[in-house]
Amino acid sequence: QVQLVESGGGLVQPGGSLRVSCAASVRTSSSYAMGWFRQAPGKEREFVASSSWSGSTRNYADSVKGRFTISIDNATKKVYLQMNSLEPEDTAVYFCAAVETSSWRAPIQTNEYIYWGRGTQVTVSS
Repeated sequence: QVQLVESGGGLVQPGGSLRVSCAASVRTSSSYAMGWFRQAPGKEREFVASSSWSGSTRNYADSVKGRFTISIDNATKKVYLQMNSLEPEDTAVYFCAAVETSSWRAPIQTNEYIYWGRGTQVTVSS
């Protein structure tokens, strides 16, 4: 069973930066794709970024491309989402997700992920 625990959310001003983290209890003998998704009030959960476990494949939503960066520290089994130039529209609960898959895959569809964290709130407001 994989457990995912997000942390690092908070309140930040527009234009600011924030890094959220996800501690993943994954088996080192397997490869996983890791994803970040977000859900704003009244909206469906949407894809933000994903990475293969090796980092060889990374995908980003158009709305965050050039501003957000996903990274994985294989040694500590932590997944990071560095968010720069934050906008009020980025306000949402951010979820970490994982699925055991081929080492090169980084899915972008919500329904491809099996394991989910409980989320961390990110609020962008002045």
